[in-house]
Amino acid sequence: MKYVLLTLISAMLLSVSWPTYGVPFFIFFALVPLLMMEHGVSKFSNYKRKGWIVFGLSYLCFIIWNIITTGWLYGSKNPDGSHSLMAVLFPVLVNSLLYSLVFQCYHWYKNAQGTYWGLGFLLAIWMSFEKFHLNWELTWPWLNLGNVFSDYPKLIQWYDTLGATGGSFWILLINILIFYTIRTWEAGRKRKDLIKNSSIVVGLIVIPMIISIIKYNNFNEKPVGQVNVLLLQPDLDPYAEKYSKDSLTILNDLLTLAESNSNLFKMTDSRGEKIDYFIAPETAIPGRGSISETAFEKSFLLNNIKEFLAKHPNSVFETGISSHKFYLNNTNLPKEAYQLNEGLWVESFNSAIQIIPNQKVEVYHKGKLVPGVEIFPYMNILKPILGDAMLNLGGTVASLGTDKERVAFSNPYNKGKFAPIICYESIYGEFTTDYVKKGANFLGIMTNDSWWGVTEGHKQLLSYAKLRAIETRREIARSANSGISAHINAKGEIMEDTFYGDQTALFAKVNLYDKMTFYTRAGDLLSRISIFALGFLLFYFIIKWFQSKMKKN
Repeated sequence: MKYVLLTLISAMLLSVSWPTYGVPFFIFFALVPLLMMEHGVSKFSNYKRKGWIVFGLSYLCFIIWNIITTGWLYGSKNPDGSHSLMAVLFPVLVNSLLYSLVFQCYHWYKNAQGTYWGLGFLLAIWMSFEKFHLNWELTWPWLNLGNVFSDYPKLIQWYDTLGATGGSFWILLINILIFYTIRTWEAGRKRKDLIKNSSIVVGLIVIPMIISIIKYNNFNEKPVGQVNVLLLQPDLDPYAEKYSKDSLTILNDLLTLAESNSNLFKMTDSRGEKIDYFIAPETAIPGRGSISETAFEKSFLLNNIKEFLAKHPNSVFETGISSHKFYLNNTNLPKEAYQLNEGLWVESFNSAIQIIPNQKVEVYHKGKLVPGVEIFPYMNILKPILGDAMLNLGGTVASLGTDKERVAFSNPYNKGKFAPIICYESIYGEFTTDYVKKGANFLGIMTNDSWWGVTEGHKQLLSYAKLRAIETRREIARSANSGISAHINAKGEIMEDTFYGDQTALFAKVNLYDKMTFYTRAGDLLSRISIFALGFLLFYFIIKWFQSKMKKN
């Protein structure tokens, strides 16, 4: 019961640390009870299968953490309107398993090499796992530890140097040092060592926060310009309205929302300024179906938007759409294309477009896809095994196409260079910096968080956007279908936002910045160092094992 209690304490500390309801300071010692459990089972228990005990208890810890923090996934529905149990079960069970395997590797390495080497291994393998979780096709970095301070931007301004992955390193290091301090006290009862180790821990917690507050108070980067942005929030029900309403009706409602609010802006603005950007959310059009990319210039819907822009000179329109490309032969087909009928293949996209009168429509295809919904992970391997099982569980049996590189849409009327970030992409730090490297001087997030209803899901995704603002020092204009639409400044503060569930629009004056942060240039530096350290530790273990075998022989 002692070990179960320690496990449950870790689970609750991890859970109550999480945004947007939690207190993140618990995260600094949330893993300590779990480390104490592992040490107790390994060194002081009489269990025969200690590895299984550690694995089982760590899995219990991580599954509680996953359920409490991401249980809102149950809010998503099947096409028939029923809630999808698998939508929450699969990510919760698999993600918890992955974290447990990481902890189990620590348990094995620590028992083989000793506590101190083991703690270094834990830091390296956890950081490597988080990096891996950002990049593979089953990616789900929602619970990466560095995300935990997203609602406290004043304390993490140094993320512009090391990013959210640097935050993970910081949190892990402090947990390990607290555990080390407890163990050295239990072993020697030396007050001097206790004071020294405790001082180091306090310093490592406080000093980065002090640096952050100084950076916050002294942030004075001069913008290279400013643009007027109108963020559109149509509040279109993604389960019913989107697929039952006529596409032209959906577009007309969106343009009416834009027109009425731009007129309101003109009435209240005494300087005669105009809207530079109209930004609509992810897949705002066309409703049912998608728009052919080979016929953008002939699209009745897109030409309606151009007619709207003709009434608003020098304005551009950014919107999310569903789009597709047709292929008439199977030569050089992209792997995501699938056959519709004899001699016809199609590739579908979740896209962002920029519309300017008398110019060709620019398009970007979402690069980070939601596993099971927009991408069939490792399709070539799993599809022959699973068949249509993914579809029966509310998933997909195909994958959307993606762009291999990020883009920045240039505005011909001003200095604006817009990063068309689509929904799930806003969770990824180093990925987002690629937009900035392409020249983006402000970040646009087009998202549809309506799938989960009134839950923590849309709040957490908005909160994580603040991390991207700090990492890149770019302001964010976020258009969400049902909310929360928001303007976030370069210090990660929400300047204006909307209520979830309102059909509305939000006006924002967005500053444009062109300097690149160290994080933008270096990316997840500590993650790459950790991967190198992990390789060294594994190589060191293999050499020691080989030497031991040689001595026995």
